[in-house]
Amino acid sequence: MRNHADIIPMSLRAMHFVMPGGVDDPAKPSGGNSYDVRVSLDLPGFGWQVHKHAVDGGWPHPGAQARAELARVLAELPEGTVVLLDGLVACSVPEIIAAETERLRLAVLVHLPLGDETGLTPEVAADLDARERATLRAVPAVVATSEWAARRLVAHHGLAPDRVHVAAPGADIAPLAPGTDGVSRLLCVASVTPRKGQHRLVEALATVTELPWSCVLVGGLTHDPEYVSELRDLIGRHGLGDRLRLAGPQQGAELDASYASADLMVLTSYAETYGMAVTEALARGIPVLATDVGGLPEAVGRAPDGGVPGLLVPPENPAALAAELRGWFGEPDVRRRLKSAARARRASLDGWATTARSLSGVLGRLRAEASRGAA
Repeated sequence: MRNHADIIPMSLRAMHFVMPGGVDDPAKPSGGNSYDVRVSLDLPGFGWQVHKHAVDGGWPHPGAQARAELARVLAELPEGTVVLLDGLVACSVPEIIAAETERLRLAVLVHLPLGDETGLTPEVAADLDARERATLRAVPAVVATSEWAARRLVAHHGLAPDRVHVAAPGADIAPLAPGTDGVSRLLCVASVTPRKGQHRLVEALATVTELPWSCVLVGGLTHDPEYVSELRDLIGRHGLGDRLRLAGPQQGAELDASYASADLMVLTSYAETYGMAVTEALARGIPVLATDVGGLPEAVGRAPDGGVPGLLVPPENPAALAAELRGWFGEPDVRRRLKSAARARRASLDGWATTARSLSGVLGRLRAEASRGAA
């Protein structure tokens, strides 16, 4: 019998998705890459034939070859084509994007505002910010990955609110994580970079060595080798090498196993537009301890009964993080409440079909506008 997945509707509408090169590279996982790959798979279910264009280059600092390749990709598309561009590619080259706005129907998907990356000099951050503003003002549609991010883009870049849309990441409900002993295994899933702030987690854990914790840091180690080296030195200086492990990037069954053994998810980012690792943990009923920044509170969310499935701490405050860890270890009622809320939140998470449906709506409006313009 033929599988329904093999039946492709004849009426599929074409869209082109421009994304950074290496989007499928398992050695360099990121939330943005995962999002791009997943919605590419789900959009056909909403009537779209997805043509992917992965453009290599050191985005958002492309060389001449990367810029030329992006310009070529766009120039070769027929007039009126609906194009979704990953903001990491589009937002740094407004002159290339603006040149095509009259001919193509463009939407830019912003995973993280370029100037929000940690470790940039003020001059570089300001330049990227200005380029992003010019790009987003030039295109008819902008897609943000959370309500918080949409409000931020509107306010920061002076965008018309009706041109900024939200397509929050989905989550695949997974089996409930059995954990290790219900309390002691901590898990952080994030690329090891300054923006993810793993050093703050190390500093907090160094002050609670009397507690029986162990911690696994899962995430790419090649984005910022200097930071990774500094983090290893910090772990060594505090004598935590036997309790805190940098596991590198994981996917598939290996990542599932890390989640399955986790009792508490910890994320100490400086900036996040949403936080897919948070909902991936909640999809397994794992409570979350995270910094109160950007879209993270939105990702943590609430259970249907109003219960909060996580703890939010102020950024730049390892002492507050350590205090919450002591509460997690020392107060069984706190653990029971958080675990109950996490399981309830798990059942109410939106799936990726909701994300694809939201994106499809944006793309469909662009297509309709292109049709009206051609009439």
